[in-house]
Amino acid sequence: MNQKEDREDFFLPDLCEAQSILFLILVTELLVFVLVLSDSKLIDFSWVKLGLTSLFIQWIVLTSAGVLCNFRPALMRMSIAIATATCYALILSMTLGFSLLAEWLSLLEWLNLWETSGWSVEAFGRIGRNLIIASVMTGIAFRYFYLAHQFRRQEQAELNSRIQALQSRIRPHFLFNSMNIIASLISVDPETAEEVVEDLSMLFRASLNDTSDHPVALSEELGLCKKYVHIESLRLDDRLAIDWQIGVDADEVRIPMLTLQPLLENAIYHGIQPLPEGGKVTVAVTQEENYLKVAITNPLPGKKYSHEQGNRMALDNIRRRLVAIYGPEGTLETKAGETTFQTTISYPLLEQSQ
Repeated sequence: MNQKEDREDFFLPDLCEAQSILFLILVTELLVFVLVLSDSKLIDFSWVKLGLTSLFIQWIVLTSAGVLCNFRPALMRMSIAIATATCYALILSMTLGFSLLAEWLSLLEWLNLWETSGWSVEAFGRIGRNLIIASVMTGIAFRYFYLAHQFRRQEQAELNSRIQALQSRIRPHFLFNSMNIIASLISVDPETAEEVVEDLSMLFRASLNDTSDHPVALSEELGLCKKYVHIESLRLDDRLAIDWQIGVDADEVRIPMLTLQPLLENAIYHGIQPLPEGGKVTVAVTQEENYLKVAITNPLPGKKYSHEQGNRMALDNIRRRLVAIYGPEGTLETKAGETTFQTTISYPLLEQSQ
């Protein structure tokens, strides 16, 4: 995990990736077209010149990308200024080398090598022009990479702050109800009141954990959920029933902390609490290929008892957290039936071991 974060926390993108190479080819080809078009007329546009210029510049760009790709681990250990200067030196050196080679091949083809041994002023002018263009375009590209890198870091910092805010949110009504339960139990059942205090402290400790976006064992998350259910069962009595259907090894499978508990709280608050007779919440955890599937099903109260706005806000918060951690592979889907409401989350297990 740390190695991956270090690889991504560098202003120069990984030029070994196919997406980066395709981007360079397209941008280079557009640049070549503009350069050739500016030096010719539209009517008698020289496709031969376009092809030769494209071949020349693509050679420089792709070779530079390959060199920077292989030197990237060493560049990452340098400061930004030294890394930038090193990249500039590498790119300009390759531009100079390819320019000299192109001029030499041009002498072989258009001049008689056996009769001509010198280089014209125009040849050195073209070489200088190539170096200036390479310097300007490299500067623009590096400035773009640096700003994009800063934007990604800022965006990631905002996502991390959002994750921490979502993690540390415990609904005020749950806190107040828990304190009322403790207060009512102190005189009649002090041992149970002490257990509630311990369960509540565990929930708060987990919600304020700075590493709560990192995976923990599923058994640890289930332990938090059961402490939460214990507190709620004291308030709802026999109106609350939980059906645990855990189809994976809870000690081996890892899950981001406080992923199940907010969904379970959401199901109890919106599905069980409004119903006078209560109901059952089903928690099903399964593994499908390399994805973990968590489905939480609760009764669906009528419109008279539902908290539609709050329910949507809670699910949106959890969905944003999954996207912030796993990207597009982390999903949250809801399905409302005639009498039940189901929330299903899915995310990859490939990186859980990191």
